[in-house]
Amino acid sequence: MKLLSVNVALPQDIAWQGKIVRTSIFKQPTVGAVQVLSEHLAGDGQADLRVHGGRDKAVYAYPHEHYSFWQQYLPVDLLVPGAFGENLTTIGLLESEVRLGDCFRMGTAVLQAMQPRRPCVKLGIRLQRPTVVREFEQAGRSGIYFRVQQPGVLEAGDTISLIERSPHAVTIQDMVTCLAPGSHDQGLVRALLATPYLSPSWQERLRLLLN
Repeated sequence: MKLLSVNVALPQDIAWQGKIVRTSIFKQPTVGAVQVLSEHLAGDGQADLRVHGGRDKAVYAYPHEHYSFWQQYLPVDLLVPGAFGENLTTIGLLESEVRLGDCFRMGTAVLQAMQPRRPCVKLGIRLQRPTVVREFEQAGRSGIYFRVQQPGVLEAGDTISLIERSPHAVTIQDMVTCLAPGSHDQGLVRALLATPYLSPSWQERLRLLLN
């Protein structure tokens, strides 16, 4: 597993459908080492802290493996590292293999997998496709939000190493599955609720799925 690209952006005002929208989704690849702080990467920011950022969503990673899937929806020239607003474009770090609570060393930083992403309208702004939010949710290729367990530095090309495997055998993809419409696997919902890693909002969301 490795970091293909490290991407950051500060909030900026963008014209979209006759409105001015403040967003930091236009991430750009960095060159050299980047500091990992307790709630974000150096040089990165969030425009709306009500729904973005915070300890459990400090760093967002998206697998480069998913980029080929999106070629059926998006022009290839848009599919560059950072296209999905991710801080980290990764290789080998897949939602179906990463457990909720797994800890990874990237550079000198340690990050803990916390939850999948639920996209907002700003993804459509970044990718110039208003329908992409719905398509993103339907695709189930969510990427992974991380909490910073140990600040440090990282850069493109760094190896990603699993240093602590969660004892709870539920993955980030399992969390995505629980968000999908239709009937919900009650055993899976209960298994997720049994972990100590869920944020309060996720606990509430999953409890609503219990019969």
